[in-house]
Amino acid sequence: MDISSNELSGIISPEVSNMRAIILLNLSRNQISGSIPTTMGSLQTLQNLSLAHNNLQGPIPESLSGMISIESMDLSHNYLSGVIPKSLESLLHLKYINLSYNLLHGEIPEGGPFQNFTAQSFMMNKDLCGKSQLQVQPCRKERNYMTKKVKLLIKCSLPIVVVILVVSCIVFLRRKSDVYASGSTNNDLINVGIPIRISYYDLLHGTNRFDESNLLGVGYYGSVYKATLPNGKVVAVKVFRSNLDEALRSFDIECTVVCNLRHRNLVKVISSCSNDHLKCLIMEFMSNGSLDKWLYSHDNYLDILQRLSIMIDVAAALEYLHHGSSTPVVHCDVKPSNVLLDENMVAHLTDFGIAKLMGEEELEIYTKTLATIGYMAPEYGSKGAVSIKGDVYSYGVLLMEMLTSKKPTDDMFAESLSLKDWVSTSTPHSVINILDPNLLHNQNIGDVVPHMSSILELALNCCTNIPEARPTMIDVVVSMKKSNFSLMQNIRGNSR
Repeated sequence: MDISSNELSGIISPEVSNMRAIILLNLSRNQISGSIPTTMGSLQTLQNLSLAHNNLQGPIPESLSGMISIESMDLSHNYLSGVIPKSLESLLHLKYINLSYNLLHGEIPEGGPFQNFTAQSFMMNKDLCGKSQLQVQPCRKERNYMTKKVKLLIKCSLPIVVVILVVSCIVFLRRKSDVYASGSTNNDLINVGIPIRISYYDLLHGTNRFDESNLLGVGYYGSVYKATLPNGKVVAVKVFRSNLDEALRSFDIECTVVCNLRHRNLVKVISSCSNDHLKCLIMEFMSNGSLDKWLYSHDNYLDILQRLSIMIDVAAALEYLHHGSSTPVVHCDVKPSNVLLDENMVAHLTDFGIAKLMGEEELEIYTKTLATIGYMAPEYGSKGAVSIKGDVYSYGVLLMEMLTSKKPTDDMFAESLSLKDWVSTSTPHSVINILDPNLLHNQNIGDVVPHMSSILELALNCCTNIPEARPTMIDVVVSMKKSNFSLMQNIRGNSR
């Protein structure tokens, strides 16, 4: 009986046990819910069973050990919980089992056919333990006895511990309320709240088991999915590739760097999820996607004021990273795809996978990890020298790209010509020839071009080859805000 890959819903009837002569039962890739009926264990002729890719919950029944002829059992990609029944060790003909992508915990059986199964049969579960070759944690052996003295000590000390905990909670909550009541003196900073606890089950359910329909993007280190949490909140889940050492290092870096930063122009990390098979960050969902999409899509359009506002946001984020946090942070990969836009078109810098923390009085460090070609500062690409001035260079390239809509890797730029050279030869007298035509749409050229010329000169200063000659992001923010204010005054004055 094979009725897989349909849209069957409901539960598996206990009357499945009436199929006394069945050899194969395939109900996979449907929408079947409920639990596995215990009566299924009476199918003594069954050789192949697949219930994979459904919504089954509850434990794996001990009674499945009654399927004495079973050779292949696939229960993967469900929400099965509890332990793997030790009774399944008696299934002597079982050659293949797949229990991956569930919520199972406890010890993996070691006897019978389980001696021959590999890690692939058990991956992506909640808290399984067993042999090291199964790529799970070793099981902790608990003692089954307790001395009378220990019992007495616990009995006497328990009330004291409870009182201490209650008092501690009251003090903590009072202090917390005082912090929130005082507010923040900087409008750019976001208050740090209590981390949200998000379970592996929530992520599975919220992404429909990381289905492609919820895929937002794919990168070298992993993929990003859209997820809906049980409380209805929509988030982005960045899943790192567990089989790539560089991706795991990137996860560790992001946890170290981003989780300690709070700024309105940085994508906020809400929580994280980590086990032997899954490393992911749960972040704010940005409904308007990446800046890259808006710059190079026929369906989206950014006017001049929107572009300047976005670049001011990016500059403010970098200013905070370089000068506003206790330890300077170098992003190392400033580019359009790492700038995300929320529902109000406010820009948020993201992806700190190759970011670097600068030590005390450190002006420059060295790395073998390369950033994106076209946006790297010369000293970064040639000798791996990383400093906050490298981010300033990348910002300058991005600023030129915003006004010209030309990528630094565009086909028109060969070895003899770069985006920087192209802009340099056209600034200030021929700026109109390199500006994105969309910027001049419905705008008086006299209102726009002079301001674009000064902004491109700022971009060229950011991209000078000598790091020490580049401005700081503090200077850049001030200059960008002045240009934006002057342009708005001109546009409004001529529209009256």
